[in-house]
Amino acid sequence: MENTKNLGSISAQASAHLNIKTNDYLDDLNPEQREAVLHTDGPVLVLAGAGTGKTRVLTSRIAYILQNRMAFPSQILSVTFTNKAAKEMKSRVGDYIGHGIEGLPWMGTFHSIAAKILRINAELVGLKPNFTILDTDDQIRLLKQIIKAENIDDKKWTPRYMASLIDSWKNKGWMPEKLTSQNNFKFAEGKGKKVYEIYQIKTKDLNAFDFGDLILFCVKLFDEHQDIKEIYQNNFKYILVDEFQDTNFIQNKWLNLLVNDKKNICCVGDDDQSIYGWRGAQVGNILRFEKDYPSAKIIKLEENYRSTGRILEAANSVISNNKERLGKNLKTSSEQGEKIDLISVWDGSEEARKTSVEIENLFSNGLRHDQMAVLVRAGHQTRQFEERFVDIGIPYKVIGAKFYERLEIRDALAYLRVVQQPNDDLALERIINVPKRGIGTSTTSMVHSYARKKDISFFSATEELLMTDE
Repeated sequence: MENTKNLGSISAQASAHLNIKTNDYLDDLNPEQREAVLHTDGPVLVLAGAGTGKTRVLTSRIAYILQNRMAFPSQILSVTFTNKAAKEMKSRVGDYIGHGIEGLPWMGTFHSIAAKILRINAELVGLKPNFTILDTDDQIRLLKQIIKAENIDDKKWTPRYMASLIDSWKNKGWMPEKLTSQNNFKFAEGKGKKVYEIYQIKTKDLNAFDFGDLILFCVKLFDEHQDIKEIYQNNFKYILVDEFQDTNFIQNKWLNLLVNDKKNICCVGDDDQSIYGWRGAQVGNILRFEKDYPSAKIIKLEENYRSTGRILEAANSVISNNKERLGKNLKTSSEQGEKIDLISVWDGSEEARKTSVEIENLFSNGLRHDQMAVLVRAGHQTRQFEERFVDIGIPYKVIGAKFYERLEIRDALAYLRVVQQPNDDLALERIINVPKRGIGTSTTSMVHSYARKKDISFFSATEELLMTDE
């Protein structure tokens, strides 16, 4: 009953002061975009090609629902893949209907929304509401301890590899007991399941989830507590999903569990742009949408507002060879544009060399270095460019270090985690010698040994040792 009250409190606060204003935003939509916005009864799949205005469709649809009083802001679940996208969508909706709206409490990433649900219902999945969320660095350090304790060669079977395996299993919805013998043998000749089991026990002892747990335990919550699932189903009158092609199995299951009998779910995605297969994304979720929702309406957005004609012709030609797609053909009313140069290279070094030659040519023709950018698919690809630029004296700046991945930010967050939850061993270990206090490996090992012997946390062990002569 407490869970219902908490959810109701969120709804009441977020639904107050809804100040609707008339807006002509619908007039700016093309026929297909308008159809996607106005079709508000039943499931909708919007196949949106690159540059076809999918964000406009999503924000206009939310504005239309609110403006016509089909739902309060708190009754709309809008899921994105990044916090930046969620922030932009909130801003656009505010522009459309007026700034009297007091937020959209259920607009955010899969993980942030799942975390919010779990904090309200934490006890039902065995944790306290003030649980912490482990980042990749925390996971690897914890797994390193477990692997060492199990006498596994961490050079051959690395903690990072095990973290990747665990993440992939969670994306499939597998807890340790669901691992097959084949998957168990993917780590240390059959010790994968045991390491996974210990890891889950340790994270629970730390009152922590990792990112994979957030969706997985939400699904577990809904599967095991029908009444809780119905609370959220009844609350969410409309569900909207961005970048649907990048959802994995467990995310799609989570969404399906939240859909009520009205089936007012609108998924926007591009079956030609699924690039996150390495983290479990399944383009099949788009291809299977009509099977999951037989009454679904399929709307294709094919008018591109971003690229020139030649770019689209090349893109259509390449992607037409893809067999796993529902099919669409991007078009534009823009000019044909410049011809495309296709340059083939043997390796990264040659690519860096040819790029540097082009940069020097542009610089000679009056373009400044700060007016040029080199885009790469992955961070590791910058190394050969950097080496080349250093060799020939081209000034450059690498952009891409995420705020929360910076060393000083991680340290600061670790301090806050210890203040909030002293028994967070991973956070305490991270900052116990930051700044330097002369606490070395031998001291921390001694504390670890004492903590294991007493079956207490690292923090409690430290306190007890300070009071003794040990």
